[in-house]
Amino acid sequence: MLNGLRDFTVKMVAGANVATVAFMLLVGYSDLLNPERFPAFCNAGLLFPVFLSLNLGFLIFWVVFRARYVLIPLLGFLVNFVPVRQYMPVNMKGDAPKGSIKVLSYNTWGFGNQTEDEDGLNICLSYLLEQNADIVCLQEAQPTGRNAEQIDSMLKPIYAYQDVTVHPHGGNALMLLSKYPILSKELIPYESQGNMSVAYRLKINDKPVLLINNHLETTGLSQEDRQQFKKLVVGKLQVDTAEQTSKLLVVKLAEATKKRAPQAEAVARYIREHRGMSTILCGDFNDGPISYVHRTIAKKLVDCYVESGNGPGISYHRGGFFVRIDNIMCSEDWEPYECKVDDKIAVSDHYPIICKLKKRPKKQK
Repeated sequence: MLNGLRDFTVKMVAGANVATVAFMLLVGYSDLLNPERFPAFCNAGLLFPVFLSLNLGFLIFWVVFRARYVLIPLLGFLVNFVPVRQYMPVNMKGDAPKGSIKVLSYNTWGFGNQTEDEDGLNICLSYLLEQNADIVCLQEAQPTGRNAEQIDSMLKPIYAYQDVTVHPHGGNALMLLSKYPILSKELIPYESQGNMSVAYRLKINDKPVLLINNHLETTGLSQEDRQQFKKLVVGKLQVDTAEQTSKLLVVKLAEATKKRAPQAEAVARYIREHRGMSTILCGDFNDGPISYVHRTIAKKLVDCYVESGNGPGISYHRGGFFVRIDNIMCSEDWEPYECKVDDKIAVSDHYPIICKLKKRPKKQK
């Protein structure tokens, strides 16, 4: 009797593990779906860490209780290798070689909502000064008043080349701080009421490099929506309220993703039109590593975090959402090193992402 119950339990757990692998597979490759055609499933990638964690839990369970069933979660990780690496890469690269350039991308949230230290210095600006990156791409970074003065006094001596682009409808702004000359710039055309992508030509070591700074469509969630989502995550909502909140979030996130899709396509098209040109791309995608937006833009580029980072690299950390939505990418003539999300500064709702890039040797023809 006891043996029969044990066998039944094992089969039930094995079935649950197989179901987890199946859902993990569906969610992990949901970035293949165009949000215009499949709006209800376009944000399924946000659930990937849930099934990833469950599969890992099953792996530990089988190792402890029934080793021969370990094959199920192992096969799950194997068939989901691409999304697993996309979401949580593991790399063994060494330090960046001499001659690498340092690139930093940061959604500053209005320079940390104007947060200053005890000496009256803006914390975001002090951080940028300390990092001393060669190229800095900032989002939500329109200098105003005291910030503008401190940018001149603190950063101008390091960054001789600066540019601020304010959205035509006002509000949002992208900023570039560069140690390299800015040869030109242009907006990448796409429809948005407050978000944009700016393409620059920089002169790096006497060679032109295309640099693209992005801030794609926001999630469209209000502060109240985010608070409700946070309560939903920790289980503080009643059943009927939780169901209503879930439906509302799905609808709002789907609407925002449908707006981001053509924006990502416009950026990808711009990259294709300038193929053959050395390229560095940065910015806040407002979409996770398993998403149509990420896959579309990364198609012709190298994701620097996937190639040289480790772990999930959470860059957005407020309102119950914990996901990597900030990115640095490059063309294949660059080799990325030491890519990381720096969680040591938390005055913005984003953490900065940093990477070092080294030019690859030219292939011999």
